[in-house]
Amino acid sequence: MFESRLDSERMFGQDGPVDRTDVRRRGRTRVAAIMVLSLAGAAWAGPVVRALGGGPEQRPVARSTYVVQAGDTLWSIAERLSPEADPRAVVDALAQANGVRAGDLVPGQTLFVVGS
Repeated sequence: MFESRLDSERMFGQDGPVDRTDVRRRGRTRVAAIMVLSLAGAAWAGPVVRALGGGPEQRPVARSTYVVQAGDTLWSIAERLSPEADPRAVVDALAQANGVRAGDLVPGQTLFVVGS
């Protein structure tokens, strides 16, 4: 009257009873699939958050120009532009932003002044 196999085994294409190794194998496959999906989701989470504006706040960089006068040096320009700051840092920033050295300044030359 009653069979020894469950009807669900027959319904899912199992002819015989399910043994333990099949169950373990399916479990490992599921764990591996979940891990792959979580790693893929984590890899995409950072760019998606940045694209939606949830990343670190970025301030725009102010950029202006300065026209070199006769007798100007990078040091004197740095002191004029930022009297409260250490001139060495400003001189380095001016030289790097414009690709110039201290002796390369020419009157009338336009320098880019980068500040935050």
